[in-house]
Amino acid sequence: MLRRHLLTSVILTLVVGIGLGLAYPAVVWGISAVAFPWRANGSFVHRDGKVVGSALIGQEFLGKDGNPDPRYFQPRPSEAGNGYDPTASGASNLGPSNPLLVGFIPGLNTVDLNGNPSATNPFATTDDPYCVPTDAKTGNPVTSPSPGQQYAKNKDGSYVCDTSTVPERVLAYRELNNLAPTVEVPVDAVTASGSGLDPDISVANADLQAARVASARHLPVPTVMALVKQHTNNPQWGFLGERTVNVLDLNMALDALHA
Repeated sequence: MLRRHLLTSVILTLVVGIGLGLAYPAVVWGISAVAFPWRANGSFVHRDGKVVGSALIGQEFLGKDGNPDPRYFQPRPSEAGNGYDPTASGASNLGPSNPLLVGFIPGLNTVDLNGNPSATNPFATTDDPYCVPTDAKTGNPVTSPSPGQQYAKNKDGSYVCDTSTVPERVLAYRELNNLAPTVEVPVDAVTASGSGLDPDISVANADLQAARVASARHLPVPTVMALVKQHTNNPQWGFLGERTVNVLDLNMALDALHA
């Protein structure tokens, strides 16, 4: 009896393992390779015979100083590894009241210097009333203050804020694009996608970056705006999702103007 059950288990394991572990993936890969060869092979984008990226995975466009290159449209933030890492795809999974996401908001999640609930944010700065301070030695954000905690400070005595919060990203986005403090910033410009690999940005995001790109490339703003319009993708099947702009595709079109 035991031998018969053991044999049945072994046969079932082999059938399931071969069927679902080998045969099924091979069939799916074969169908996709025939029907959608470009997508099945990574949707790689080439220029001058070299791979410059993937249409499905976002990437950074930085200058030699490691900061965003003003000549290029910038993608949305990424929480995948160190940014757009396909092997670490994922979101931050932070809750809507987590200070690492929204900062210290009075009446929601503010604490005093000892970590006790507070009606105000003692770390607020002139630019960022929701500032989350950073540790003086590590530079890591401090969301649970305790007595004796040493904070990083600027020359004027204000706290150095964690740059990964939405309020700080809004400030950085406005500064990069020379926007007025009252300009509303698109949500995709300051939050990461669920995968951390999103290659697209909203049309509103692209429109707000157009003037900065035009200035850096010495191009008329209407020329850059026209490129944005030309490279705007409609919702899938006409109704799923919103209109989007593929950042790599648009930036390659910009470079082509000077080719």
